[in-house]
Amino acid sequence: MQEATTPRLETSADGGAHARVLGQWTAAQFARRGRLDELRKALSGFDAAAAWDLRGAEQLDHVGAQLLWDHWGRRRPQRLALLPAQGAVLERVERFTTEPPLRRHRGWRGRYLALGESVLHKAHQLREFVRLVGQLALNVLRLARAPQEGPWRDFSGHLYHIGATALPITALVGFLIGVVLAYLTAKQLRQFGADAYIVNILGVALIRELGPMLAAILVAGRSGSSITAQIGVMRVTDELDAMSVMGISHSFRLVLPRAMALAIAMPLVSVWTTFSALAGGMLAADISLGITPTYFLGALPEAVQVGNLVLATAKSVVFGLLIALIGCHYGLQVEPNTQSLGQGTTASVVTSITVVILVDALFAIAFQEVGF
Repeated sequence: MQEATTPRLETSADGGAHARVLGQWTAAQFARRGRLDELRKALSGFDAAAAWDLRGAEQLDHVGAQLLWDHWGRRRPQRLALLPAQGAVLERVERFTTEPPLRRHRGWRGRYLALGESVLHKAHQLREFVRLVGQLALNVLRLARAPQEGPWRDFSGHLYHIGATALPITALVGFLIGVVLAYLTAKQLRQFGADAYIVNILGVALIRELGPMLAAILVAGRSGSSITAQIGVMRVTDELDAMSVMGISHSFRLVLPRAMALAIAMPLVSVWTTFSALAGGMLAADISLGITPTYFLGALPEAVQVGNLVLATAKSVVFGLLIALIGCHYGLQVEPNTQSLGQGTTASVVTSITVVILVDALFAIAFQEVGF
């Protein structure tokens, strides 16, 4: 049995108004589980153009009035009976309810203009990034002339947070990648009796390609997003404007220490990830093929030339600089609102990972004869 306060609709049987609104049409009543769905289902059975009588409603607040207003197609029915207090609530809902924007079908001209706008936006982003790279080069020269003025405390803090705190996750992921790669390789090599060549495959693949790229992707998702979020929050809280007022260079105090820290930490994290992956591959090779760790470690220097390690280290330095610059670029482009901060952080991570993969492909093509 329904309570008297329960919001409900009834059909008038006296030849008067078609729909009668009864009960309390308030937010407190709608908050009860399933109540709002029941009312919407009941409203669907009444024609919005019919006569409506709201005088029987015990209470009508803005939430209830908004529900009725939306059902009426955001215009009053021609036959509407209501009390003065209900009319005031309905007038406020009518005044402050905004119409949803109409979706217009864009023709070829609209698509062409949208494409041009997107190209101009990307060109602006590229120009700002190139400007940031040039400013970083000038800051490096300034630091070389006056090392005592450098942001060394910020540099050491970023070096710890970017490098040391990333070691556990990179080691775990690297180890598992090594195990998976070794098991997949062992299954194929066993068919041809070439078990010993697993050292060559794992050595070249992990040291030259997978180790540096895997470490860079993890650091891009972990530290690149952190860099963008830190600088973006400074934009939201007006700290960047305060630095400009005090004459402090954003690029010298924010970009330079992060770029230096990532350029130094990235090769170390890459080597650490590669060693962890080799440990996982060595363990899997021992279990699946019977290749002992002693044989694995003894054959590894002969299978992998020093040029592969040098190339991997050089790539890691470039990866670190690019991740830092991209993170700082998107952080400085953040608008002073939380939505822009989230979009900038997401764009920073996606762009960093994409650039890392593209640059790794360029290195693979340009130095395909190195280390073989």
